Amino acid sequence: MTILSTGLAQDIVTRTMKIIPYNVNVMDASGSIIASGNPARIGELHTGAMLALAKKLAVEIDSASARNMHGAQPGINLPLTVNGQLCGAVGLSGAPDEVRQFGELVRLTAEMILEQAQLTGELQRDTRYREAFVLKLINDGTAEQAALEAWARRLGVDFARPHVVFVLEIDDKAAGTAEALTEIQRLQMRMLTRQPSALTAAAGSHEMVILDFLDAQGPGQDVQVRAQKRLRSLSAMLAEEGASAAAHILTMGIALTGIDGAAISCQSARTAARIGRARQPRHTRFSYYDQALPVLLSGLGSGWQAAQLKLPLARLQAQDKGKQPLRRTLDAWFAHDGHPAATAEALHIHRNTLDYRLRRVGEITGLDLGRLEDRFLLYVSALLTDG
Repeated sequence: MTILSTGLAQDIVTRTMKIIPYNVNVMDASGSIIASGNPARIGELHTGAMLALAKKLAVEIDSASARNMHGAQPGINLPLTVNGQLCGAVGLSGAPDEVRQFGELVRLTAEMILEQAQLTGELQRDTRYREAFVLKLINDGTAEQAALEAWARRLGVDFARPHVVFVLEIDDKAAGTAEALTEIQRLQMRMLTRQPSALTAAAGSHEMVILDFLDAQGPGQDVQVRAQKRLRSLSAMLAEEGASAAAHILTMGIALTGIDGAAISCQSARTAARIGRARQPRHTRFSYYDQALPVLLSGLGSGWQAAQLKLPLARLQAQDKGKQPLRRTLDAWFAHDGHPAATAEALHIHRNTLDYRLRRVGEITGLDLGRLEDRFLLYVSALLTDG
């Protein structure tokens, strides 16, 4: 049912009186004036509107007729109909011969405003329904899979297709809570228009989750390639929509199939974002696939096994005082895949200095950096310590 609210009625009055030189009244379905260019008339029953609503036709009232109708004024009154539903009337005050030419313009403008409001309301309801589904998928581990699958069918969503979760974080230093929520809502509406197959949800005051389904597989393209392509496409779309890269971080999780994959993808995206910010604080785009190992290892952060894995770095940090030259050397060595020349160049040190520092790392941690297993253990220790 179409409801002509006071706010919408006043919007009609304000917008139409900018383009015509006559007073405009808007009446609800019972003929009561709910908005007017003459505020003193609000709340009155409008006789002409009641006739227009009863006849479902335009009704003109001249000066002679107005004298015989209680509280009536000369003018023209037209019924308002939206999607076949009679919802109210609009009236123009003045001699019928003068205002008649504007009547149809005002009626069409009013009905356009109401139709747009109704469409916006339907889109918002649809968005909330889709949003509730996404939040249920990523947050409620107790939800019954059968219920989620039924919900997915109602939305026309096929989880047999590979899907991936993106997490968009609005910089809380660049936008307060109200501004961030407004931006998220704006981007949700734009996503609904430009990428209707994607499902979005505001997962926090500064976070939006996007559940997207990957395109059909091309020749020689695996899921990872398609997911990375989607990340680039989404990033470009956000830039087009005016979402400043400096003000938000976009992270992609792992692409999976199955309805339970959405929660895993979301968790992997959030973890990749946390690790990515720590390792590359100036970057604004992260992907699970660019740091799969540290994301996977992040689940080993507690328990006695974690304590043993972290022990080599704990020993190193206990001895590496001041500006931590040994830890910085180790990080650079890992970042350059153990290549001595590239590591020394990045640190602006001599190769002999690099060799000395790596020997010290081995002595302090008790590991032989010439052995692959020891190097890997040290790498894992560094990842868990930073994570």
